[in-house]
Amino acid sequence: MDKDFKFTNAVVGLPLFFVLFLWFVYWIEIRFHLDFVGNGIYPRTFSGLQGVIFGPFIHSNLNHLYNNSIPLLVLLAALQFFYSKLALQVVGYGILFSGILTWLIGRESYHIGASGLIYVLFAFIFFKGILTQYYRLVALSLAIITVYGGMIWYVFPKVDDKISWEGHLAGFITGFVLAFLYQTPEFKKVPKYEWEMPDYNPADDKFMQRFDENGNFVNLPIIDPEDEMQSYYSSNVYVNYDFVSNEKNESKPES
Repeated sequence: MDKDFKFTNAVVGLPLFFVLFLWFVYWIEIRFHLDFVGNGIYPRTFSGLQGVIFGPFIHSNLNHLYNNSIPLLVLLAALQFFYSKLALQVVGYGILFSGILTWLIGRESYHIGASGLIYVLFAFIFFKGILTQYYRLVALSLAIITVYGGMIWYVFPKVDDKISWEGHLAGFITGFVLAFLYQTPEFKKVPKYEWEMPDYNPADDKFMQRFDENGNFVNLPIIDPEDEMQSYYSSNVYVNYDFVSNEKNESKPES
């Protein structure tokens, strides 16, 4: 399963390209004195539906853009590395469904910014790791909740009236649902060792035969000369330590 985790140029390239595109859009807006806020999501209006596609790429100011850029880089890189087969689908459907849900439940105001996608990625990576029960992905989930767990407060209303808690909540719900919808059977093939098999008999295990019922080592005679393990444990092993004095190389204490 670890072979599914491969570092490629896409792990860095795709997140970097996505974030640089956000900065390019903001530069276009500043350079040509444009205002793209009107292209954001405006709930329950037909024209406001355009924001489902355009909203995540629009930011109100430099601070807003900067605060979204760092989490996007980290979470997109984690998604691409650990879930490379699902990365584009999670991002695409995440933007689409979180935007539609924001359009349905949002306040009558323009909702812009990539924070909805951030919550999609946060929820998907966390819940998918827990669901797989694969130790590396569970560790990733714990790392994500440790670093970005404080974001959960911003899915609730009245925490900060200046943010779109509706967009955050929509993103969180979308990521949660996608974590259940997308199956990852490659992470469920947990290898079983010989002693975990139902027909395992310790009496037939050559290694276990070298110990008695109290766990003490038994020096068995060599039966099969080609059995290197048996030859090793059936022989006496001696370890000798030699001390050689080297006065010239004695270390001096530091002052």
